[in-house]
Amino acid sequence: MSRGKMRNTAALILGLALIGSQGGCTSGIGRSAPGFASEAEAPGAEASAFDLGDADELWILPQEESRSPVLGARFSGFDVPLYTKDGTLEDGEAASDDGLALADVPGCGGLVADRPEGGGRVVVPLEHTDVACEVRGNVATVEVLQKFRNPYDGKIEAVYVFPLPHDAAVHGFLMVIGERRIRGIVAEREEAERIYRQARAMGHVASLLSQERPNVFTQKVANIEPGAAIDIQIEYFHTLPLVDGWFELHYPMVVGPRFNPPGTRAAGTGIAAVSTDAWRTSGQATEVPYLRPDERSGHDIARSVDLDAGAELEGLACNSHRIEVERGEAGQTLVRLAPDDRLPNKDFVLRYRVAGDRTKAAFLSQRDETGGYFTLVLHPPRDLASVTRQAMEMVFVIDCSGSMDGEPMDLARAAVRRGLDLLRPQDSFQIIPFSERAGKMARAPIEASSRNLRRGRDFVDRLRANGGTMMIHGVRTALSYRPDPERQRLIAFLTDGFIGNEEEILSEIQSAIGDTRIFSFGIGSSPNRFLLSAMAREGRGAAAFVGLSDDPAELMQACFERISHPALSDIRIDWGALGVTEVFPGRVPDLFCGRPITLVGRMEADPAELPGYEVLVEGSMGRARLHLPVSVCPDGPPAEHRALPWIWARAKIADLTSRARGARGEGELEGIAAQVRDLALAYGLVSAYTSFVAVDSLSQTAGEYGTTVPVAVPVPEGVRYETTVGGG
Repeated sequence: MSRGKMRNTAALILGLALIGSQGGCTSGIGRSAPGFASEAEAPGAEASAFDLGDADELWILPQEESRSPVLGARFSGFDVPLYTKDGTLEDGEAASDDGLALADVPGCGGLVADRPEGGGRVVVPLEHTDVACEVRGNVATVEVLQKFRNPYDGKIEAVYVFPLPHDAAVHGFLMVIGERRIRGIVAEREEAERIYRQARAMGHVASLLSQERPNVFTQKVANIEPGAAIDIQIEYFHTLPLVDGWFELHYPMVVGPRFNPPGTRAAGTGIAAVSTDAWRTSGQATEVPYLRPDERSGHDIARSVDLDAGAELEGLACNSHRIEVERGEAGQTLVRLAPDDRLPNKDFVLRYRVAGDRTKAAFLSQRDETGGYFTLVLHPPRDLASVTRQAMEMVFVIDCSGSMDGEPMDLARAAVRRGLDLLRPQDSFQIIPFSERAGKMARAPIEASSRNLRRGRDFVDRLRANGGTMMIHGVRTALSYRPDPERQRLIAFLTDGFIGNEEEILSEIQSAIGDTRIFSFGIGSSPNRFLLSAMAREGRGAAAFVGLSDDPAELMQACFERISHPALSDIRIDWGALGVTEVFPGRVPDLFCGRPITLVGRMEADPAELPGYEVLVEGSMGRARLHLPVSVCPDGPPAEHRALPWIWARAKIADLTSRARGARGEGELEGIAAQVRDLALAYGLVSAYTSFVAVDSLSQTAGEYGTTVPVAVPVPEGVRYETTVGGG
């Protein structure tokens, strides 16, 4: 093989950190493959023939000047560059990215359903998902295994839109074909997509992982031959929230059907809900095909959680699924999904609490060649629970769109009724339902008299769900009232969050929030947690989630317990000798009763050398200013966790994204986007501007890449197909 031909073949694997049938390597933050030599310096660089199959390792190094990677190979211990610096192919452009409809490709099977009486089965290329989670402290390490197989008699490209937690730091990606393990790396999104298209056009098995939203991803796998199996492994980290003494581990299993309001900034870039026979008809950039009520696929999911709480568990609960539990010593517990509850149509939510006061010691640290990192859980002071609340203006905003029809609407009504019961005579309230437009119970907030509360309950009982989700109208109406100097305004926003214009909603809240607080309630089995959590963060409140098996009245009661006491606001922290920089969130949220907050940052000092060290937290409670010393490591040297650098980088990306919502002009917006891209590349994370790509260049399939087959998924449990996908 000539070096020119070798470059052509090698061009297809620009996104790889490592390819090879031998061994493997891992890449750390900011690290490059060891031993790379330039073309002029490489021993044997002038050799006329190399066989890529003889290479010990193949890998990619980024070129900082041009951002185009350079492919290198290791032959018998020395390194040879194999790819042109400008990243071009010598034999012309790749084939068009236009996909083919299933009906246009004879002999390729097709996405069809045999619907005997009692339901049918849809053949899809995703057979099984296995999720393994390890929890240490308040950090979860999660490995997701997606098993693809081609059930057709021709080659296919599988496309799967799936969710992950909105705060997941996705940093690991591996494609497994038989005994071959091909590790992908992160590249700029456009470059990764170009590499994938070229590899697909030339018959190489390739995979591409892209982020559509912080909690929605697209997985593509090209050139799967008939009967062949390909596994994709994804690894991510995230921290667990602590609510009223309970840690919560959440894993989403299905993307809820989204509504994309016409004429908004999301037009054409939304996430569309389509039926299995209407794929590529919505005009949106991302489409999720949903199974009809009488259809089933063979795809199921297994879930295991290896939980080491460091102390005996005081409680363990899973309202979303049936689980099997094996208990060990000192809080070590193994949790698995029950075999009869593995349909991926609802979020998995596991809650646990530890005995005693162990949740107070929540400082983790980590040091590597890039510096020191930490995470600190900041608890509200006990003083908050002893002070009664001031009068408040409570605004209930209720999503009455079609996706809320049925059980979700019942949950929302029950929650609001309980909220009305908890109001006091000195309070005022308003109820705002929205779907295609926003309505009002009254012209303005009214006093919480017995008569008005009865009117409110009657109004709520008459609400029905129908139509599109024009959430922006509900947000604007709720934030439009003049401030009441006698009352603190609080908005309880109840929705499943099934929209495609999240950024428009969050920008509106950020610009108009003033002194209002937003408490968001995610309704149903698979709510849009990214949107609901971001609404609460931009609104300086808190988010709660009401599953189909949860008690909505109980959760509303807990919300009122929180808002019945003043928050610790305007928080500032004196980190002292720790030498702390770049703490995120950049603006420390308010502290509410029962709702600690997690901060992540970088530090110069080693806390192990500062036994008994305390940081000083200062904040306002009403008109008083409190000064609270917080022990960093009350029980000795801090625990360590390798995930902290990636968790810090993901938190900084979220903070930059929030800043972008208030950007003034395209120049500032482009500058923030460049920061996000560069940070994601440096830390090897998937983001809106970076993607994972992996290509098997050592084998090549014959013929065209075949038919693009989407993975159809069920609608979330409790959501009606007719009012979300079927157009009812």
